[in-house]
Amino acid sequence: QVQLVESGGGLVQAGGSLRLSCAASGGTFSRYAMGWFRQAPGKEREFVAAINSNGESRYYTDSVKGRFTVSRDNAKKIMALQMNSLNGEDTALYYCAAREGLGVWTRMAVYDYWGQGTQVTVSS
Repeated sequence: QVQLVESGGGLVQAGGSLRLSCAASGGTFSRYAMGWFRQAPGKEREFVAAINSNGESRYYTDSVKGRFTVSRDNAKKIMALQMNSLNGEDTALYYCAAREGLGVWTRMAVYDYWGQGTQVTVSS
């Protein structure tokens, strides 16, 4: 079983950047496919980005393509989300998630483990 802890959120002006991290413990990190999701106030949680277990495959929701980059360091057991050109629509609570196995996954239901989230607020 893996435990996940997000960090790196905060308040940033529109056009700025943030780098989120997801630190894993308690499992063999390199066995897990990982994902980032977010939930804005009054909205459902949505997929943001995903990466497969060895880091060679990535997938993004359309609204963040070209602005966000997901990466992982299996030796350090960390997944990161570099977020550039932030705008107000990126304001949300960001969660990382993990599921054991191969592939890149966009659906929330397939992920077995979740962090508590880190808040990102973009001011105009």
